[in-house]
Amino acid sequence: MNAQEVIRIKTEQFVIDKLKHAEAGHNWQHVRRVTDTAKHIAQKHSNADIFVVELSALLHDISDAKFNGGDENKAQNVVSEFLKEINILPLQKEKILQIIKYVSFKGGKNICPEPFIELHIVQDADRLDAIGAIGIARTFHYGGFKNRIIYNPDIPPIKNMTLDQYRNSEAPTINHFYEKLLLLKDLMNTPEGKEMAQQRHQFMELFLQQFFNEWNNEN
Repeated sequence: MNAQEVIRIKTEQFVIDKLKHAEAGHNWQHVRRVTDTAKHIAQKHSNADIFVVELSALLHDISDAKFNGGDENKAQNVVSEFLKEINILPLQKEKILQIIKYVSFKGGKNICPEPFIELHIVQDADRLDAIGAIGIARTFHYGGFKNRIIYNPDIPPIKNMTLDQYRNSEAPTINHFYEKLLLLKDLMNTPEGKEMAQQRHQFMELFLQQFFNEWNNEN
């Protein structure tokens, strides 16, 4: 077993321990899916550091701000402390911390001023897990977790939300499709992410069509 494999196993166990009580949409299974997708995309890009991609994907949701009082710095602090315990290059550490900072959507306002391929890959992988069948399941699970209503035609989606509006939204769950999920297809970075997003996006559109047909008794 080489040094990188030892670090990967240690990182996996760290994440599993940290997320053992996490909400189901942001738990170890979510992290595992994102990591597998990120590795798949990274294999298509010879200029990507796959080790950085894998560690970043494993650590990307270690402390989501929406579950710790909106603290945007906690995740970076937790990851930074963990990275001190493992032997990686300074540039790799810097990239991982940048990915942790900029991977999340946050109303479309969280934009890295100097993006790089590893960030693009992990960002695409995380966004892909937010759409399609699993994205739909995660969205309604989170809506239930936050005790939100499913739909109210008198509460329209908010376009171009501020970060505060996005973070503090209590809107019906259906609104989230129009405020985030349906936007992600056009925000993919890599050719692989764009291709994978197409089918998942179409599935969400079919779901919403069926949802409104049933809601309006049009079946």
